[in-house]
Amino acid sequence: MKRIKILWVDDEIDLLKSHIIFLETKGYDSSPCNNGRDAIDRVREEYFDVVLLDENMPGLTGIETLAAIKNRRPSLPVIMITKNEEEQIMDEAIGTKISDYLIKPINPYQILSSLKKILNHKSLIAEKTTQNYREEFSSLSHRLLDLNSPKDWAQYYKDLVFWELELESLEDQEWHNMFEGQWKEANIQFSKYIELHYQDWIQKDSGPILSHNAFQRLVYPHLSASTPTLLIVIDNLRLDQWQTLLPSIEQIATLLDEKTYYSLLPTTTQYARNSFFAGLTPLQIQTQFPTWWVTESNEIGKNLYEEELLKANCIRLGYRRPISYHKVIQSSQGHHLVNTIQNHTHEGLTTVVYNFVDMISHAKTDMNVIKELTSDNKAYRSLTHSWFKNSSLIELIKKALSLEYKVILTTDHGTINVDLPSSIIGDKETNLNLRYKTGKSLTYNKKDVYTCQDPKKLELPTYHINSPFIFAKANRYFVYKNNYNHFVQHFKNTYQHGGISMEEMILPFVVLRK
Repeated sequence: MKRIKILWVDDEIDLLKSHIIFLETKGYDSSPCNNGRDAIDRVREEYFDVVLLDENMPGLTGIETLAAIKNRRPSLPVIMITKNEEEQIMDEAIGTKISDYLIKPINPYQILSSLKKILNHKSLIAEKTTQNYREEFSSLSHRLLDLNSPKDWAQYYKDLVFWELELESLEDQEWHNMFEGQWKEANIQFSKYIELHYQDWIQKDSGPILSHNAFQRLVYPHLSASTPTLLIVIDNLRLDQWQTLLPSIEQIATLLDEKTYYSLLPTTTQYARNSFFAGLTPLQIQTQFPTWWVTESNEIGKNLYEEELLKANCIRLGYRRPISYHKVIQSSQGHHLVNTIQNHTHEGLTTVVYNFVDMISHAKTDMNVIKELTSDNKAYRSLTHSWFKNSSLIELIKKALSLEYKVILTTDHGTINVDLPSSIIGDKETNLNLRYKTGKSLTYNKKDVYTCQDPKKLELPTYHINSPFIFAKANRYFVYKNNYNHFVQHFKNTYQHGGISMEEMILPFVVLRK
């Protein structure tokens, strides 16, 4: 077992021999040093796991030594030891990022406790996390057999996200593999559940809140005659990404409400987001506003009329206050909105679509650097969080809250990391999406998909006679047989959306206030 190396810096180090001997019996090797300058040289030349540093030393003080050590090795844990209980001294040491602070006189057990807390913290957390997940593993497996409602599935998905975030710090790959297997099985069962119930949900309005009624049932109740509301739709934001953003959000806002709703199929911008703003199913949009619905074969943008659909929806609901719509694709657009949001306080609803997360997922397919940065879900969450902390979006939320806005944050659909190819044959008019297909003469593996031969039964437009919709289940993706191996490798481990998975369909909806 590796012994821990301590650099112990104290101008009276000779008086601490009994402490050093005690720590040696516990597995700690202490290297004595009696002044700050030598300590700085030792840190530069040798490896230490931790530094014990006296605050009150002649010559270079403990605070000055601490700053120099941190300049050379920022992550090296330092325990400050001092007789001085003045708050100013403590604040100065803590501000220089000490790991712990002990007041003299100290006994060996105090030091041992501090060392264990600092050096064993990660391993103790890992051990406890592993123990807790081991206990929860069976419960999750048994619960999976008894999920009978959309609410049950949403809670189960939340629980899986919780454990994914808990387990991501573990280095033991065995637990990651167990959890990944559990997650994949859950998505297989979720796909079966959707296949059995989705048609009733969309036809009879008998299921959860879906994209086409989410605005009326979730957003509209928060609109008032006096308070402005800022609705932010982050394209392609998954529940696990939202949980990663939550600590940053809680530093600036109060969470008034937190719910989930379901994306309709296909889980894409053209269908889910247009339906969200329109308050209508895709078929209803095509029927009532044919000039605002873009067909699959048309190469122009599929969501060019969101503002018009939103305003028509609000008129239909009887909401007459002023409304504005903004789309942020470039950072300059976001910063402009931050600088001008005060000009919108007279509006009842200010709506903003942020496209950054969606751009990451699409870029991963085509750009090797993004593939490296988002190699797995943990990395994808990390990149999303890094963007958010440094984005115009967090500044927009801060400023809106300061202007007494109620802020609603949600998304249109999620995305899934795909790794199982499913062979398909289609004609040249078949759409290009890797998670759903519609077109004539489709040939596919029936067990890999949810098939709808009559799109109208799912409230979807019919583009051709005998043109079904098929949706990839779980983590599958469609690949044409021509040049099959090349495209299998090109799209494997990329983030896609359009099909059936918990990640794509179960979406966060939150309300924030100052």
